[in-house]
Amino acid sequence: MTAGATKHQETQYSTERVGIVVPTIGGRPEYLPLALQSIRAAGGNVYVLLIAPADFAAQQFLDSGLIDEFLPEPLEVSGAANLAAKINVGLRALPANIKYFNWLGDDDLLTPGSLDLAFARIQMHDHPVLVFGGCEYISPQGERIWDMPAGQWNVPLLRFGPQLIPQPGALYSRAAFEQLGGLSNKFGWAFDFNLFLGLSTIGKCIYLPHTLAKFRWHPGSLSVSKRSHSVREASAVRRSYLPAWLRPISPLWEWPVMQATYLAGIRVSKKLK
Repeated sequence: MTAGATKHQETQYSTERVGIVVPTIGGRPEYLPLALQSIRAAGGNVYVLLIAPADFAAQQFLDSGLIDEFLPEPLEVSGAANLAAKINVGLRALPANIKYFNWLGDDDLLTPGSLDLAFARIQMHDHPVLVFGGCEYISPQGERIWDMPAGQWNVPLLRFGPQLIPQPGALYSRAAFEQLGGLSNKFGWAFDFNLFLGLSTIGKCIYLPHTLAKFRWHPGSLSVSKRSHSVREASAVRRSYLPAWLRPISPLWEWPVMQATYLAGIRVSKKLK
């Protein structure tokens, strides 16, 4: 039995109510401790699960209290191409009493108190299935580049425009996640977009006017290095949620949306340089 599994057993009846999964392959050792420290600073009642290859040296993070559990990833979900499946495994391995969760990239950051804010809102009487906020783009060194435009209007925009709901910093309902069948393995990059669009069809998605996370924009990030693939996948996601009669004419708006989304990423990369 691993040290992580033992800690899981000890806390399965505890009061942790928010879960964060951090998937990693161990390729960014300079960023991972910063990501984990930011989670601890983001909320006082958070269960952190790290999922990584079986030979990953996780004991230091267990001993320091930065994570609550280390989960060796099954071989069938190893590699960057299986990221959605890897995250699914991690989220479903969280203790059963956790009702709200998300994942955080090993190079991204949460802002102080952000999970406490999101948790307080998602528990309110209207029972939203998703709570999200603003996100700051930062350089590899952690310097601010720009702020992602965010607001309640990001929710209806999902159907016909770019995906502007920041995944880092959000919280969503575990029950709603399972109702949708989890993250789709059909998408290598736009699985978060597919999840948010699905959530918007079954419940309320609420914007919080706070910066909840920081997304590190660097060449090694999947959403940066595979920008054109990500843009095409996002288009496929949008079209899949259209009524059948609208799909044949969707290129009328899909092409300009795809071009604008791709060029926006190019502009951020140029600003970074």
